[in-house]
Amino acid sequence: MSGSGTTADDDPPLQTAVWRLRSRACWTDAAALLERDATTDPAAALQRTALLIERCLYTGEGWTDAEDALRTAEALAHDDAERGTAACERGHLAYASTLLKVRDRADEARVALSRSAALLSPTAPGRPLLDFRRGLIAQNIADSPQAARAAYHRAHAGATTQGDELLLSSTWRHLALLSLREGELAEARHGFAESLRIREELGYLVGTAPALIALADTEPEPEAAARLRAEAGRLFRLLGGVPTWLAPHLEPPAPGTAEAN
Repeated sequence: MSGSGTTADDDPPLQTAVWRLRSRACWTDAAALLERDATTDPAAALQRTALLIERCLYTGEGWTDAEDALRTAEALAHDDAERGTAACERGHLAYASTLLKVRDRADEARVALSRSAALLSPTAPGRPLLDFRRGLIAQNIADSPQAARAAYHRAHAGATTQGDELLLSSTWRHLALLSLREGELAEARHGFAESLRIREELGYLVGTAPALIALADTEPEPEAAARLRAEAGRLFRLLGGVPTWLAPHLEPPAPGTAEAN
């Protein structure tokens, strides 16, 4: 699940409800809406798995639930597309575990994403998300920015073709991070601004605070940067302190603010 975040009028009510819960960091509640269908329907099982893995990545909790859901999705998969998507989710779970230093599963992540690449056709709907996740491995585990950039560009092109706005917000963000690393400040600021714009338009609240902080880090005006960070802090507290890894980047609220929130 790339979670394109659409809430158009013709979206099924269930998917609209799942998106709204997910965007507000209520992954467990969103997964519960899919629990019954996920016992027999491969698509529902994969979507439920993706929700629970995202919860792990944003909170550092729920690993057993995500692993159990993933095994169910793998058991239900009956064609190459479903098996490839399940392998992509396994790679993402292993990546999250490695990134958050829960357990080093880097080799598992690489193997799973390679299996996914072998199973998914070049035009498969899940291919852009796979390319993006291979970029994450290259950037954050292999420390290979050149390979990461190439993977993100493939993901960006695929997301554009498929109209996957949420994935586009992520490719913009990570391409901007690479630009910032190389000292290309204007390009980085543009990418972070695009990522923030998309997430605000989609109403993806749980991903908006990180986008605000990233843009603040490239903002040349101290007052504007302070406003961005203050808004990020407000959203962070509103959502109960997620994503947890953002906390070190936020200043404590002013006296009285915590009580007001």
